[in-house]
Amino acid sequence: MQKILIISAISGFLAVAFGAFGAHALKGVLSPEMHTIYEKAVIYQMFHALAMLACGVLLFHFPAIKSFGVAAYLFFAGIVIFSGSLYGYSISGVIAYALVTPIGGLCFLAGWVLLGVSAFKIK
Repeated sequence: MQKILIISAISGFLAVAFGAFGAHALKGVLSPEMHTIYEKAVIYQMFHALAMLACGVLLFHFPAIKSFGVAAYLFFAGIVIFSGSLYGYSISGVIAYALVTPIGGLCFLAGWVLLGVSAFKIK
């Protein structure tokens, strides 16, 4: 659970840093379409950093429900694959990055489903 909380904090920090980088250093460098894609990556990273944080807190309070930890790692995988691929695509324009984005989206979806299912185990 400590590892999950640390990873979520780092991910949230990076979302803020990447957001600031996009707003300042990439302003005028990226096309409006690519800037929108970059912003989408930042938003999804921050939402899922917070979801990971919630999983870590839930795991702290309910350590027997290990699936909260699995959900957190699915969110982390989604951040790396979904947001990471969108960062790469928006900055480089290489379409190959965008082709793996749906895999990250599936990780996000699986994480949310598992988080919901895990909540039924709370007694």
